[in-house]
Amino acid sequence: MKRILRLYVFDTVSLFLASQIASGLVFEGGLPTLLLAGLGLVGSTLVVKPIINILLLPINLVTFGFFKWASSAIALYIVTLVVPGFKIVGFATAAMSSRWIDIPAISLDGILAFVAFSFLIFILTSSMTWLTK
Repeated sequence: MKRILRLYVFDTVSLFLASQIASGLVFEGGLPTLLLAGLGLVGSTLVVKPIINILLLPINLVTFGFFKWASSAIALYIVTLVVPGFKIVGFATAAMSSRWIDIPAISLDGILAFVAFSFLIFILTSSMTWLTK
């Protein structure tokens, strides 16, 4: 139970942070929609993602696990179908330029937006997990 609660908090916070980092993640109902989307993401992570990983096992073996991002993107898509008011309309980030590094603006639509948000949520959740250990 403690693991599920921690996963819920991490997923909900990472959804919020992802919506602040990149535009395109829409919570029409505000905070209740965010909390419900976090619950849906935990449910899809615990139930749907293992099933998708088993179905994609041959592709994952051939690509040495590189295709595992597809299960995260599919799980995120299922959450957008189940949770009312939670949508992904695109993935867009602003450009950043500093003295040492230049990051161009990124704008993605369709399935690539789901892949980009699933990657961003994975990075944020993994960072929070690493910081708490």
